[in-house]
Parts: sequence; C-alpha cells; structure tokens
Amino acid sequence: MHFSVGLSLCLLGFALVSLFPQPARGQALYEGRGACAEVDSDTEAVAGVGFKLGCISCKRRTEVIATATVEWYFRGNGEPDFFHIYSYNENGATVESDSFVDRVDWNGSKRSSDIQDASIYLLNVTFNDSGTYQCFFNRILEYDNYEYTTVISKVVKLTVVAKATRGTASIVSEFMMYFTVIGLQVWLLIEMIYCYRKISAHGEEALREAANAEYLALATEGKDNCGGVQVGE
Repeated sequence: MHFSVGLSLCLLGFALVSLFPQPARGQALYEGRGACAEVDSDTEAVAGVGFKLGCISCKRRTEVIATATVEWYFRGNGEPDFFHIYSYNENGATVESDSFVDRVDWNGSKRSSDIQDASIYLLNVTFNDSGTYQCFFNRILEYDNYEYTTVISKVVKLTVVAKATRGTASIVSEFMMYFTVIGLQVWLLIEMIYCYRKISAHGEEALREAANAEYLALATEGKDNCGGVQVGE
C-alpha cells in the first residue's frame, strides 16, 4: 500500500515537471489570444530597424458594442508642441505628416471597428524619432437607450539608440525564469533518485519474502514427508 502511494507521488511529480518546458531566450511571457490586456509599450528603439509603438485600451465591459477611431501625435525632443502624424478608423489609415509618409504601418486591431489595440509600427527608425508619442482613442459605447462618448489617451516616451541594450528588469526576469527551470529539474532528479531507491527496496523485500515463503514451503513439505515415513514404519 505504501509502495503504491509512493509510486503514484513519483509519477505525479514527473507529470507536474513536464508542464514547465524550458522557455527560449527572449520568449514573451504574455501572449494574448482573444483577450485584452493593457500592456505598456517598449520605449527603446534601435536606429535603422523597425519598432512597434504599443497603445492598448481595453473596454471595461466586453459585452457593450463600441466603435472607435484612433489618432497619433508626436513631439520631438526639445520641441514645444505635438503635431498630428497618423489617423485610423474603419475606413483605413491616413498618414497626417510628411515626415512619417511610407514609414508607419498599422499594427493594431484588424477587421473590427471596435478598436482596442491601436499600436503602430515605425519603419527604419532614426534618431529624429526620439520624443513623446501620444495616441487617442475616440470611443463610442452603444447602450440600449443612449450612446456614451469617451476619449482615452496613452503616452509613449521613445528613446532611439545606436545599439540595443537590455534593461535591468529584463535581466532579472530572465534570471528568475531560468532559476525556476533549474530548480524544477533538480527537484525532478531528486524525485527520480527517491523513486529508484523506493522501487529497489520494494523489489529486494519482495525477493526476501518469496525466498522465505519458498523456504517455509520446503520445510513444511519435509515435515510432511518425515511424518509419512514414521507412519509407514
């Protein structure tokens, strides 16, 4: 009974560890699939490559029908004012500034007028793209007897560097991720050793019991034979 319980615990431990595969380097911890989560945008871009400016605004009540349009504004470092660079609605996108023509792609919600992800993608980032970006959601919520209009804004302060650097939070997060994986593997090894010893001990005990049973059977048979000989005499 105790052996079967121990074996079951060992198998359970193996199953639990198998649920934690090793993550690849740089693997995202968050993957949205059919749900909305307001994740902050990255803020460091590398000159000469593309960069995603994230802007997400989730509805508080998903059952409410809504439509939204999006506008992006930009203010360069040292500049006093924002200027309009991009618009998006159910009819498509419009680049509002000559500085961003052929350099901006829509990277947000698709095939829906209920926009919750207004992210855009900057192509061929330059140092002049450093500054503050602001996106606005102009959202209309449609209730049974009325409509409610709301404006939500998000701010992204972008820094453009010549070479990518890793932030402290990223380093700590990756360290903890690998520390957890290594810890689980060590625990699995300990479980394997424990289970092996448990099974070996049970096997030796079973062999001893079998030997004792065979010895007792032979002893009993010998006594019976001796009794039969005495009766014959």
